[in-house]
Amino acid sequence: MGRRKVPDLYRAPFPLYTIKVDPKTGMVITAGGGGASKTGIKNAVHFLSLQLVAEHQYSATLLHAHDTQTRATMNLAIGDGVIAAGQDGSCSLMRFKQCQQKESRKGAAKDAGNSEQQGNARRRAGKGGKGGQDGAAGDPSEMKDDTAQISVEDFGEVQSDINPLDPLQKVVRFSADLSLLLTGGTDGHVRVWEFPSLKKKFDFKAHEGEVEDLDIGPGNEHLVTVGRDFVCSTWSGDQLAMSLCWHENMPQIADKAYRYMACRFGKVEDQKDALRLYTVQIPHKRERKPPPCYITKWDGKSFLPMLTAQCGNEVISTLAVGDSGTFIGLGTVTGSVAIYIAFSLQKLYYVRESHGIVVTDLAFLPETLNGRRLKGNNEAAMLSVAVDSRCQMHTVRNRSSFPIWLVLIFCGLMVVGAILLLQQLFPGFI
Repeated sequence: MGRRKVPDLYRAPFPLYTIKVDPKTGMVITAGGGGASKTGIKNAVHFLSLQLVAEHQYSATLLHAHDTQTRATMNLAIGDGVIAAGQDGSCSLMRFKQCQQKESRKGAAKDAGNSEQQGNARRRAGKGGKGGQDGAAGDPSEMKDDTAQISVEDFGEVQSDINPLDPLQKVVRFSADLSLLLTGGTDGHVRVWEFPSLKKKFDFKAHEGEVEDLDIGPGNEHLVTVGRDFVCSTWSGDQLAMSLCWHENMPQIADKAYRYMACRFGKVEDQKDALRLYTVQIPHKRERKPPPCYITKWDGKSFLPMLTAQCGNEVISTLAVGDSGTFIGLGTVTGSVAIYIAFSLQKLYYVRESHGIVVTDLAFLPETLNGRRLKGNNEAAMLSVAVDSRCQMHTVRNRSSFPIWLVLIFCGLMVVGAILLLQQLFPGFI
């Protein structure tokens, strides 16, 4: 562990803020941009095809670039062929699908007035991450014309933040059954829409200040939100159920010395009915000698704290939990990436300053047929993106193990060998 080079899987021509993997197709969807400023930096959603080209080596191909005009996508969630994208104070809904060549060319022609980037751009990052070099960071419209495989259609938009100064949606989630769309923003409100009708179901003030993160558990029974106001709350509908306190058994932690940064529900491997909640706490104030950050594991039904562990002195910027609940991913403001074991909260993988600047999002490969195929001979595979425009793959190789029968035979041979040695040294031993 420590400082080492991770090859770039892909490099976009704009800062990347979010990344997700479509469970059905295994396609990677990442987005970002320069916003409304007239700097020449585009705003787009990129659709990537991910390939495992060697035992532990990946490459990515740009399938399609969807222009989002003057609005950068800061966060997104994926449903069944649907993207919910946070753009300024709105949540834009896009429907995407893979097409045959003729169908996609018709779609591209129809959309030509909307997007210069929509088209047939194709780009591959070669071995050793050569796709991360400057030559790969050009405008996709200048790349080789090839078969378009993705069509994208805008079909709805909701106002997700009404901050009068600078409206910004900070987080978006679909419920597991895709019946709800949830957003949080800088105005402190959580808004819940029925999906796909987009009829507003709840709109309530969850925090004083920005909503940093939210997640909803299976069955839509519990909603958890964290804000910049030092509060982590659980909700039943729009009614406050309880507020959590991660350091109630840690008297050395002063009140309001830390604030919650992220929350995420996770399954428990081999325990079908069990559920965990993970939260990350970061120092409220910067100090010359940075204090550690913490990660806490909670029972996902009683919301009692189970385990809290330090996770380094670098300020955590993003959190991800794998589909199986086995691994937790952390990114930092200094560009480092780490993978932890969810059961013990022990660090399993760490690359210091893998990115040149803040890690903005992480995504594990899903536990679907396509996800397991792409994972190959790796115990875990996680994507990271950052403001440095780079996308990287981080893998944990399967740990080798011996069959129990082989271990028993080896132990038996050791015993026999020890007896023979003693007989040689002490002839009358047996």
